[in-house]
Amino acid sequence: MLTSHPFISVVSPVYQAENLVVPLVQRTQAVLEKINPAYEIILVEDGSPDNSWREIDKLARQDQRIKGIKLSRNFGQHYAITAGLDACRGSWVVVMDCDLQDAPEEIPNFLAKAEAGFDVVLAQRQNRKHPYFKKLFSHVFYSILSYLTGIRQDSSIANFGLYSRKTINAVNTLRESIRYFPAMVKWVGFPTTTLPIEHQARPSGSSSYNIQKLVNLALDIIMAYSDKPLRLTVKTGILISFFSFLASVIIFIRALWGDIAVLGYASIIISIWFFSGILISIVGLVGLYIGKIFEGVKARPLYIVAQTTYGTGDKD
Repeated sequence: MLTSHPFISVVSPVYQAENLVVPLVQRTQAVLEKINPAYEIILVEDGSPDNSWREIDKLARQDQRIKGIKLSRNFGQHYAITAGLDACRGSWVVVMDCDLQDAPEEIPNFLAKAEAGFDVVLAQRQNRKHPYFKKLFSHVFYSILSYLTGIRQDSSIANFGLYSRKTINAVNTLRESIRYFPAMVKWVGFPTTTLPIEHQARPSGSSSYNIQKLVNLALDIIMAYSDKPLRLTVKTGILISFFSFLASVIIFIRALWGDIAVLGYASIIISIWFFSGILISIVGLVGLYIGKIFEGVKARPLYIVAQTTYGTGDKD
């Protein structure tokens, strides 16, 4: 039988990782057995199109400390993490990606760091093994996010880390429809530190995040955790109005002096197009916020579990 309160839980969202699930679990188990055999590994299959669930099911049948959760469709990485956090029961919780770029061998170092009184120990990835464009986009994204939220965001820190039970309990109370795990951890505010780790190369496959997904994620996070874009539009409108008034005064004075003999239509057309573009952008921004409010008030479940597997093949 599973222990009622495992010492440590490992939560990993799984997507397109049928060749990585087995080595992920084997390496994680080798580490956890040395720490405390009272552990659980929760693998959340996020609607993966490959055979990831088949591999998870095989592993769960062999060890009751491994639990698989299959979502009904692809909800997204941070929703899969939420599903795993809702199910985990450990006194300490490790969240890590399934691609083995997060090394399970770092878990003892996390625990040692937490002994100094920290509830959250985050991995600070060194020498990231990502394509140049992705690292550049990540740096730009986190810089913009830091500016818009007023909170410093570090592009070298992602989901990988160790979290105390009270931190996870606090995060689990946050049920907003837009999920971004690092921001939620930062918001709950428990004592946090970082641990430099060497980022590993992905053994096989490639990241499922493309440019479109990254941009959509960035927009969601900015609108969910900051109203600064709305404040910037107000400031932009005031600034444009000021310069428009200044230009009007200059044109009026020039007209009195006779410097403008024939009033052309080009300036009028340009002005109309310019201000129309500004107005459309502002209305679009407000519309995005209203759309996110609409999504939130529907209060739909954050994820839907299609199937679970654990123990000696027990299934729901």
